[in-house]
Formats: sequence, C-alpha cells, structure tokens
Amino acid sequence: MSSAVKKLIAIGLITLFSFYIALPAVIPVNLNYGPVKIDKTIERPNLNVNWGKISLNKSFDLILGLDLAGGSHLVFEADLSGVSDEKKEAAITGARNIIERRVNLFGVAEPNVQTSSFEGKDRIIVELPGITDPDEAISLIGKTAQLVFAEVEGEEEDFNLIPSELTGANLKTASVVFDQTTGKPAISLEFTTEGGEMFEELTERNIGKNLPILLDGIVLSAPVVQETISGGSAQITGNFTVDEAKNLSIQLNAGVLPVPIKVVEQRTVGATLGRDSVEKSIRAGLVGVVMVLLFMILSYGKLGLVADIGLIIFGIITLALYKLIPVVLTLPGIAGFLLAVGMAVDSNILIFERFKEEKKKRPYADALEVSFGRAWDSIRDANIATLITVFILTNPFDWDFLHTSGPVRGFAITLALGIVVGLFTGIVVTRNLLRVFIKPKKGEK
Repeated sequence: MSSAVKKLIAIGLITLFSFYIALPAVIPVNLNYGPVKIDKTIERPNLNVNWGKISLNKSFDLILGLDLAGGSHLVFEADLSGVSDEKKEAAITGARNIIERRVNLFGVAEPNVQTSSFEGKDRIIVELPGITDPDEAISLIGKTAQLVFAEVEGEEEDFNLIPSELTGANLKTASVVFDQTTGKPAISLEFTTEGGEMFEELTERNIGKNLPILLDGIVLSAPVVQETISGGSAQITGNFTVDEAKNLSIQLNAGVLPVPIKVVEQRTVGATLGRDSVEKSIRAGLVGVVMVLLFMILSYGKLGLVADIGLIIFGIITLALYKLIPVVLTLPGIAGFLLAVGMAVDSNILIFERFKEEKKKRPYADALEVSFGRAWDSIRDANIATLITVFILTNPFDWDFLHTSGPVRGFAITLALGIVVGLFTGIVVTRNLLRVFIKPKKGEK
C-alpha cells in the first residue's frame, strides 16, 4: 500500500468523523412519490464517550449569533456626573469590561459589548444572542453588587449597622456550594491575603454577635460568629435558589461597577429575520458553490473533478470545526466562509495552471509534484497576507487603536478557519487524490 493511499484512508476517516459532527441534530425526511410516502425525522445521536475519568457528552449544535437566532439588544447609559473629565474614559471602559465579564460568566454565546459616546451621553451597548428575556439580563448586568460586611452597634431593639472596611474588593473568588447542614445553595467566599486578615480581626471582635453581610445595602444574611475565623474563607447562607446563588457569585466575581448605569433602550430581536437571512444566504451560497464546482470541471476536466471533491471535504471539515470549537455563526461569518471557499479554489487553480506548463517539460508524476512545490510559494504568500488582515480585524488583544466589532470579528474568525482548512484540503487532500486517481493519458509519460 503506497503512502498516498494510506494518507487518503486517514483523510477519509477524518471526513467521516467531520460529516457526523456536521450533520444537523434533527434531519427531516419527506418523500411523496407515487406509492412511496415517507414523513419522519432522523435524530443524530449525541457523541457520548466514557473512558475512565474522561467523560464527554456533546450535542454539537450550531450556535447562531444575534442576527440569526434572535436575542436581546440593550443600551445602558452611564452616569458620569461624579467623575472628573480625565477619568471619564477609564470609568466607562471599566464599566464595559465588567459588564462583558458578567455576561461571559452568565454563559451567553458571543456577546457583543461596546461603548458609544454621542452628544455628551456615554452609553454601553450589549447584544445577547439567544437571551429572549431582557429583564433577566438587565437584573444581572445592572446591579452594582457592592458586598460589605457590617458590625452591629447597639441593643437588639435599637441598633445600627456600621459598615466595615471589608468589602467585595477584598474578594479573590466567589463560588456556588451547597450547605452541608441544610442542603441549600450558598456562596463560598475566598478572600485575598489582606482580606483574610481583615476578616479574622472582624470575627475576633464580634464573637457571639451577628455579622451582617450586605449586598447593595440589603442584608443577605446575618450569621452569629461562634469563634475567630482564620484561613481567609467564609460562606453566605440564606434562602437562595440555585439561579440566585449563581447570579450573585457572577456579580461578585466580575467586580463592582465603577459608575451607576441605567437602561435607556431594550428590545428583543426576533428569530424570524434570522431565518429569512439564513435561507437567503444559504441559497446564494449554494448557487455560488455550484457555479464554482461547474467552472472547475469545465476548465480542468478530471483535475477539476478532484478539486471539487477536495472542496466538498473542505466544507464538511469547516462546518464540523464550527461546531467543535464552537464558532458563533453570524451573517458576516457566513460571508467569511464563502470567501474562504473562493480562496480554497484559488489554490487549486494556481496548482493546475502550473501543472499545464510543467507536464510539457517533464514526466507526468514529476510535473504534478513540481507544480505543487512551485505553486506553494504563491499560495503561502497570499494566505499569509490574508491571515495578517484577519489578525487586524479580530483584534485579539483589544488594542484601543483598532475596532472591537463583534460582527467583524465573526467574519474574520470564519475566514481564518477557512484559510487553514483550505490549505489542508488544497495541499494535502487534493494532492493525494491526484496521486492516486489521476493517471497520464495514452502517449503521455
């Protein structure tokens, strides 16, 4: 068995696995032709792997962005009246970063959070794909989550709460746990080194007293201190639901908003527009891809047919990667994929045009290898130039002098994946297909 055949078997296995991942979770089958009538749905089983300590159960659904799946569009206005002019930019940027962390911890796929300043108003625009209840998102994003430990001063009927210096700023992390006594959700707190020392001093001077824990001025719980607590950890108990405990831990982990914000606009984007856009985009994409496939066959014959097989494998692997990573697919993302299709074909055209020249001067098999080798320089340079552009569009380090637009990043990410997969299918897949299946005509060496 030749090396090329072995490589094709490996490529075939990769393609089959990718095809399984790329299949939709539910496949409708409708056939009504004479006596044959089929109306059923086929469900693709989830990938369920249990091997020792490794457990994997994934459905591999395609994640759609706000423009395709619908969701919530929220606009918050920041109150910067108490902030000096030189600190306003830092305050609005800090608020944006904290909101983005909260949204990410909330589990929203590909949120788009950006700032906007217009006519003296500073706003933060938040787009949340898949979140159809904006009130839930607003309650999470807008809370200041100022955690304070307070001391009780006075008698039982006449007392005051004196906030201590120990606040949420002294927290290292907050997580959801379950109280071992009641089984109810609770918040486990771990303080910084300084915060742990402050907490130890606070409990030492309040033994036998309540130690109220306040969130935005509201008492969450007021446990009685039984003894001095060292080690830098504490627990907030109360009548929390699991979701309430989760949201509180998110707010505490994300930090305190540096400025007050209020909602000035909220709307829910329906998925109907998304479905129409997807259908039109898929239709346009299919027309374009079919035209490319026909062009390759008409221009290059058997070589073009092999390139088309490579292009189909390219599409299957790319879609599988979108689900495996996962990539949030938006309309600009679909445009990035279609552009990558064109670039994948372009590589084959460079190779085939070079092959036309080389086979006149040397044996068929040698001409094929030389064509790939000499076309590689042009293919490499073109793709590196595009990847540099993709890097700038993605702006992975959030440089201030570059944009941070979510849709543009979606376009860049799908284009980058397409380029990488296109290089693999163009140089590895197509090359080995040609080595195995394309033979010289009679009279050719």
